[in-house]
Amino acid sequence: MHMADALISPAVGGTMWAASAALIGYSAKKVREDADEQKIPLMGVVGAFIFAAQMINFSIPGTGSSGHIGGGLILAILLGPYAAFLTISSVLAVQALFFADGGLLALGCNIFNMGFFPAFLAYPFIYKPIAGSKPTKRSIITASIVAAVVALQAGAFSVVIETFSSGISELPFGKFMLFMQPIHLGIGIVEGLATAALVMFIWKARPEIINAAFKGGTFGKVSIKKVLITFIIMIAITGGIFSWFASSHPDGLEWSIFKTSGTGELTTPAKGVHSKLSVIQKRSAFLPGYSFKQDKSSDISETSDEKWPNINAGTTVSGIFGAALTLIFAVLIGIILKRRPQKIENQ
Repeated sequence: MHMADALISPAVGGTMWAASAALIGYSAKKVREDADEQKIPLMGVVGAFIFAAQMINFSIPGTGSSGHIGGGLILAILLGPYAAFLTISSVLAVQALFFADGGLLALGCNIFNMGFFPAFLAYPFIYKPIAGSKPTKRSIITASIVAAVVALQAGAFSVVIETFSSGISELPFGKFMLFMQPIHLGIGIVEGLATAALVMFIWKARPEIINAAFKGGTFGKVSIKKVLITFIIMIAITGGIFSWFASSHPDGLEWSIFKTSGTGELTTPAKGVHSKLSVIQKRSAFLPGYSFKQDKSSDISETSDEKWPNINAGTTVSGIFGAALTLIFAVLIGIILKRRPQKIENQ
């Protein structure tokens, strides 16, 4: 659900940048007040895993479309909503800056759509009441699916609102919504199942992690070393190998745009803010499209002749390097926030 800059106006992009920046500031304040130092490395490795996992698009049967997990709900369940929002912001910033996945003008929209709804809506108001303080396998599965579906539906509807508010005539409100909502329902169900599987693994290995996020407490003296090592291994396998098996079908947003407008990619304005940010992104994105070579035309009306699995060294490097960048960004954010109060006290 990574929006491109062509889908929004500068006014909407600026507004959503401001909204996301405010949420980042508030989340940073709350994380700074959290005394749990062990959460910092967990933010890094889980954020890196989400980056790698988002590279794997799965096909939606009978539609010619695909989807990938958003990861916001997983982050919220493991880290709590505030650390989760900061972490997903790091993931999306790395994707936009270094891989040209999502526009720079649209980055505020993408952070809000993929971070706010799972972290501040689906997790506290849906997942937590259903899962409960003493979750079972059934309650985790039910809570994960329902919360993921609600988060994806809200995020998809937000995309429709943002394009409508931007005056994108090629995407009329009613028609665009009729394609966006159903396709993201299917994606949400898959994400819910993936979330449940990961949460149950963590629950069995270190339930203290789940409990800490649920109650807003700390991990205490419990070692999370094995969990961190497991995530690192999953990152290497997911980003380095499993990414070869990603579906070549357009994702839910691209599919909906094509079904609504007849083209898979809208034209970006050649002048103004759009043009300036496009130049910046072209310079910063050293692996555009998660590959060494330029992507093929994204017009989904053309039949893809790519082989599957797509064994590509550029994809492997993108998966590993992108995950490493995300890990570094998230850990640095955590370290900076944890050290700031001490500096203030010593002045």
